[in-house]
Amino acid sequence: MEWLRELHGTVVGLDTAPLIYFVEEHPLYLPLVDPFFEAMARGDVHVVTSTVTLTEVLVHPYQQGNRLLASQYSDILLHAKNLKTVPVSAEIASEAARFRSNYALKTPDAIQLATAQLAGAFTLLTNDGDLPALPGLRLIVLDRLLAAARP
Repeated sequence: MEWLRELHGTVVGLDTAPLIYFVEEHPLYLPLVDPFFEAMARGDVHVVTSTVTLTEVLVHPYQQGNRLLASQYSDILLHAKNLKTVPVSAEIASEAARFRSNYALKTPDAIQLATAQLAGAFTLLTNDGDLPALPGLRLIVLDRLLAAARP
């Protein structure tokens, strides 16, 4: 996977969907995200995400009363090696507001982008093809990777 090799030694922002695909073993996306999380565990990449990710991933398990799944998400986001979950600071909130203003983003998306950028990430792993390209922050969109891999 060339895209993954290019991330070696870098900080990568993580959006919510790739984590969901990994934890819940989504059959279409797992072959893409599993090697990414293995690289994270080895320390080949360092990953940052927002506490917004925790909010987003816990909704479904809470709705379903699935404490085990909620615990899995919390453990990964709060204790996984080489993954830092960053609280929304005043600086992140201000940058997110600027992104919302400039790109008409939803607040969670703006916070994810601001968190990644301010934490030193040069790449954001996502499956949201509607996110804008920001100077200095490359988007890796899972659906685009799948489309490129098809003959």
